[in-house]
Amino acid sequence: MECSWKTVLLLVCASLGVQYTAIRTLRDSLSGPCQGPYRCQSRHFRDSRWRALCDDSWMPVDSPRKHILLFATTRSGSSFTGQLLNQHPGIFYVFEPLYHVQQAFTNSSSRLRRTLDRRSLLGAYRDLLLNLYTCDLHFMENYIRPEPQDHVTSSLFRRSSSHALCSPPVCMEAGDVAVSDSPDEAWCPKKCGALNITLASMSCLSKEHVAIKTVRVPEVGDLRTLTEDPRLDLKIIHLVRDPRAILASRMMAFSDQFRAWKIWNATGRQPRYVDLTQITSTCKDMAASAATGLQTPAWLRGRYLLVRYEDLAFNPKDKATEIYRFVGLEMEDRVRLWIAKNTNSNVSSPSEWNYRYSTTRDSRATAESWRLRLGFDIVRTLQNLCNDTLALLGYKQVHSAADLRNLSHSLVEHRTFQPVK
Repeated sequence: MECSWKTVLLLVCASLGVQYTAIRTLRDSLSGPCQGPYRCQSRHFRDSRWRALCDDSWMPVDSPRKHILLFATTRSGSSFTGQLLNQHPGIFYVFEPLYHVQQAFTNSSSRLRRTLDRRSLLGAYRDLLLNLYTCDLHFMENYIRPEPQDHVTSSLFRRSSSHALCSPPVCMEAGDVAVSDSPDEAWCPKKCGALNITLASMSCLSKEHVAIKTVRVPEVGDLRTLTEDPRLDLKIIHLVRDPRAILASRMMAFSDQFRAWKIWNATGRQPRYVDLTQITSTCKDMAASAATGLQTPAWLRGRYLLVRYEDLAFNPKDKATEIYRFVGLEMEDRVRLWIAKNTNSNVSSPSEWNYRYSTTRDSRATAESWRLRLGFDIVRTLQNLCNDTLALLGYKQVHSAADLRNLSHSLVEHRTFQPVK
């Protein structure tokens, strides 16, 4: 009698929650009449992706799972910092999954958009984060467009940034290619094909910990319900950066959206239509989150770490060690090797310069390189707009064009950020 493995597999894949019991049931169903020639060696398992079902290495771990959130803002160095977590072999890392929620809300009908407020969007963000931390990746199918077919998609944002999503059991063809070795974000889908979300959930279950990077949650207070959820052991790494550097980076990466700023920078004259909220809202959110985190309310106690990107760039090994100590993990040799390779590089390849999310850089040189790109008039205006944020986070102001260009004098104060006890 031939086993009905296809029926069992489809039932598991159709479930929104790929949990241990369901997967174990699938494994057990391959016993009995499925023994002998029908077990793993049969024609049903010639597809190498499903051979993972016969391997205990992906099965759920029993150790307490750590849930790590890299909480940042756009162009703050979060792609680089996220790779410090992605290099750990025991971490299942997901790059910016909330992108799909934002896109789904933005692309909804105008009538629906009018009924969706900030609270609804943040609620959707939190729901997705909770489901990802419990390894229910199928929940993302509510937001991925085009809608996945049979739990398979080619549209996951920045899949190539995750080791786990580009290696077995999700991808048996990737071999030893390292995520950080390829600046082309399309390499993983090319090598691995479309993403099977069920296999991704299995991979998540097999890892000891889950880490997620996001730049779409405005303030740390918006995460309170997650820190208080008894199912999670959430650790929040709050990454901040000098707002002047953030603006300079956004002007380069998002040229169309920041066209008015680029005109201002080139001419020294502020266009009337420049949108100052493109940076003032960032300053407001960063300051509010840092103030909350450093005051250590009960719901954040032991769960919040403030990290300045500049400190990480100047002392990557020491700061990475501090991050790993905070989340309660040992820093593996693979992480140290990645730091050595990716913080002392003079990138000359045009493909890497053109890659928006490249993590290969001379970290010390890039930390304050914005001072050579921004004009003094923009810097002076930004300093006035973000004065409180700069002071809170320990960034010095400049008072002349000469001060701005004098890189021998750092604008980053020596500061230790310890939450109030």
